[in-house]
Amino acid sequence: MADHVSVTVYDESSSFDDDGRLKRRGNVWTASAHIITAVIDSGVLIVAWATAQLGWIAGPAILLLFSIVTYYTSNLLSDCYRKGDQLTGKRNYTYMDAVRVNLGGVHVKICGILQYANIVGVAIGYTIASSISMVAVKRSNCFHEYGHQAACNVSTTPYMIAFGVVQIVLSQIPDFDQISWLSIVAAVMSMTYSTIGLGLGVAKVAETGKVQGSLTGVSGGTGMQKIWKSCQAVGAIAFAYSYSLILIEIQDTIKSPPSEAKTMKKASFISVAVTTVFFMLCGCFGYAAFGDQSPGSLLTGFGFYDPFWLLNIANMAVVVHLVGAYQVYCQPLFAYVEKTAAERYPDSIIIMKEIDIPIPGCKPFKLNFFRLVWRTIFVIFTVVISMLMPFFNDIVGILGAFGFWPLTVYFPVKMYIVEKNITKWSGRWICLQLLSGACLVISIAAAAGSFAGLVSDLQVSWPFKTLN
Repeated sequence: MADHVSVTVYDESSSFDDDGRLKRRGNVWTASAHIITAVIDSGVLIVAWATAQLGWIAGPAILLLFSIVTYYTSNLLSDCYRKGDQLTGKRNYTYMDAVRVNLGGVHVKICGILQYANIVGVAIGYTIASSISMVAVKRSNCFHEYGHQAACNVSTTPYMIAFGVVQIVLSQIPDFDQISWLSIVAAVMSMTYSTIGLGLGVAKVAETGKVQGSLTGVSGGTGMQKIWKSCQAVGAIAFAYSYSLILIEIQDTIKSPPSEAKTMKKASFISVAVTTVFFMLCGCFGYAAFGDQSPGSLLTGFGFYDPFWLLNIANMAVVVHLVGAYQVYCQPLFAYVEKTAAERYPDSIIIMKEIDIPIPGCKPFKLNFFRLVWRTIFVIFTVVISMLMPFFNDIVGILGAFGFWPLTVYFPVKMYIVEKNITKWSGRWICLQLLSGACLVISIAAAAGSFAGLVSDLQVSWPFKTLN
């Protein structure tokens, strides 16, 4: 009997974690894949435009500054995954849980609104970006066949709908822990198109033998226009580095020991280092190649026309990557809504019941009616909004500005101070507060510039219009 009991205990301990949930399987590489999928998104293709607005001094400096701030505050946030001991303390499964445990009160509501509103915005931005890349493939083929002066007008609407159909299917994946394979594929695709974009920029510089650009960035226009564009560029860079809003959810997929915080810090270092290298290279070589004419997207702004087949490969890699990145960002929102609904209506068959759908050669797929309906409605909503506001650079700048300070800096700093009991007015406390205050000023300036850009674009553009 004793032998039988010992075997049972062993099975349970090997299958479940300390919180009674199925044992987590994530490691530094799967976490890095999730982060790279979230960070090296189509934002990497905007950094050449952002560098052009800021110039050779401020552009690289701000890229480096944001990488350091993002890495540092991500480490602060990693230490808030568990309350107390990093190996045995109570887990916080979501960003909101960490805020609830460490700060409580109104902070929780503010965090939830900002986090999930930002996720919705990211989903809209990715829908716009994917459609632009698909349209770029169509236009590239058109230019190749009819010449560079051809009109080649193409509507983004059908491509947004196609992207939405794919997301409706993939959104039925139940939770974050089951999309590691999708993140790995997406991360590979992000490396692919980033490398192609970088290679084309290097080739352009080598071909002309000239490094374009200036120390102060794009010239022309009024002084106020220069300020707004520079602020918008800062917002775009902030968006490019932002992944804190899903950091805790990624960390919750990591196995232990070693502690999840230790593994997450390694993953953050690897990911931020890789993305910074790509951002620097793409931004600097893109600016060197095109100077003041740097396009809003290195692959879709038609700074390049040939080789058209290579551009098509790169743009399709963008689409595949954004398919995965959409899921990486949206899974935390999906989980929150479904958890809240289950807690509020625990006896509802529609919300709680799962139907096993047999799949040959695989485990049965668990179909939940509530998940099917609500996630489908969410995807449709993001597609419709994308059709109404197809201005990728402006959306990116606004998202970066509104998400960067509160989610990447303010909450991690404030929670870390509470978690580590840092004395008020001590040297470390003052430094952390100065960091938070400086980032707030940057975020306000970026938001102002991005809103100015959006207002300007709305005056000359209409929903559902074609790209030309």
